[in-house]
Amino acid sequence: MKTVEVTASKNYRVVIGNALLPHLGDFLSQVCKAQKIAIVSDSNVWPLFGKTVTDALAGYETVSFVFPAGEESKNGATYLRLLNFLAENKLTGSDCLVALGGGVVGDLTGFAAATYRRGIAYVQVPTTVLAAVDSSVGGKTAIDLDSGKNLAGAFHQPSLVLCDLDTLNTLPKDIFRDGCAEIIKYGVLYDEGLFAHLEEKGLAFDRKQVISRCVELKRDVVARDEFDRGERQKLNLGHTLGHGIEACSHYEISHGSAVAAGMAMVSRLAQKLGICSASCALRIEQVLKAFGLPTNSQFSAKELYQCALSDKKRSGATVNLILPEKIGFCRIAPTDITKMEAYIEMGR
Repeated sequence: MKTVEVTASKNYRVVIGNALLPHLGDFLSQVCKAQKIAIVSDSNVWPLFGKTVTDALAGYETVSFVFPAGEESKNGATYLRLLNFLAENKLTGSDCLVALGGGVVGDLTGFAAATYRRGIAYVQVPTTVLAAVDSSVGGKTAIDLDSGKNLAGAFHQPSLVLCDLDTLNTLPKDIFRDGCAEIIKYGVLYDEGLFAHLEEKGLAFDRKQVISRCVELKRDVVARDEFDRGERQKLNLGHTLGHGIEACSHYEISHGSAVAAGMAMVSRLAQKLGICSASCALRIEQVLKAFGLPTNSQFSAKELYQCALSDKKRSGATVNLILPEKIGFCRIAPTDITKMEAYIEMGR
């Protein structure tokens, strides 16, 4: 078992290991004095782990809220249904939510926890690679609006993150690969050694070692820039174009696949702008392909540009693109929105 301590506006532990779910109640009792727990999950995850988690919380009064799996559920309607569910079940400000699932479950549950009774405690129990290495840590919570992804949200740190590596064994291969885009992102951003391990091992990478390292890297970024005003923006590597690809596909293209394509595209852009070498861009593209991830988009530069206009990372007439200089180091490049369509075309 590996424990990573996160220091933020609320300090908490990320516990990573095997066979942890049956002990959730013990971990939760150390960080929360709740009497009632609302378990929030989706229709894919609940049948797999709902009973285990409910049994693990036998010392509490528990209720469960299960919604249809998929990004299309991360919206205002589901959010309001969840808030009403919490109120109808009389959860108090001292009670707690448990997010059991992937990034959609974690984002939705966290936003509900941030806003119900002006903020109550919640615990992240990630069951996907993407959630384990990225979205469950750092306190970003959100839902999507009709105009774009994650446009309504709040910063609200969890009380605990419990990552049971055994849950990853149930993932379909495409979903497992999808989450690996975020792992590759951390290597490109901060750790050439991690990137080299992924190049060497491919999908057979050391899960505990790699996931723990990604959490440590995000922990360090959050400690320096919790509220996304500076360095934390680097974690958006590949995401501006990735979110555009997701939106253009009406979310039929998964988040990880979209981010992978976005990462490859900005790497090629960085090469053409003289910011990174051809070998750097090629290594990024090759490792993405080795993980079975896409490196380009079927959508035109014009289509992706229109989506970029609604991206939450836009500030006035500027979008901050994250461009690699070398493996392990990227720069924040404020970019005039009027240049975006041409830049996207350069990266294709």
